[in-house]
Amino acid sequence: MSRILLLNKPYGVICQFSPDGMHPTLADYIALPGFYAAGRLDTDSEGLLLLTDDGKLQHVISDPKHKLAKTYWVQVEGVPDEAALDKLRKGVNLKDFVTLPALVARMDQPVGLWPRNPPIRERKAIPASWIQITICEGKNRQVRRMTAAVGLPTLRLIRYRIGDWTLDGLAPGEWREEAASFAG
Repeated sequence: MSRILLLNKPYGVICQFSPDGMHPTLADYIALPGFYAAGRLDTDSEGLLLLTDDGKLQHVISDPKHKLAKTYWVQVEGVPDEAALDKLRKGVNLKDFVTLPALVARMDQPVGLWPRNPPIRERKAIPASWIQITICEGKNRQVRRMTAAVGLPTLRLIRYRIGDWTLDGLAPGEWREEAASFAG
């Protein structure tokens, strides 16, 4: 029977078990042998990371052809107007590829959000705001590149959902095991 773990990956943790000499790793949070990350999350991003002990399930979760939606809470520099949100919704040309259309909405800061350590940089003259972005791709630094391309640099990026799995009830660094059922 496949097992799956949901981890709320803290900021600054690298998505590997072996040490790199500069960052904490997944081994600092999960001491169970035989688990591997199903997908990645940048060191400077936070939030939901799925791990499994089943190589086939790992592939299904991380392969874009299965269209497993990923939802991110994104704190951006500036206040998005409808034109910027529409560009994100329709797909953004990132020079090396054009993103698929995304579900995008303004949002308030998430209730109960933990402080980031270190805190984000804040500018007195430029406000920050939050948007929610759901994509089915997940290429390298895609959400950060998308928001930058429409004039809204990302300040903080938290992956909230992958498929039906969410961060709900997990503090940074905490994990839980859940059912591994998935129809891909």
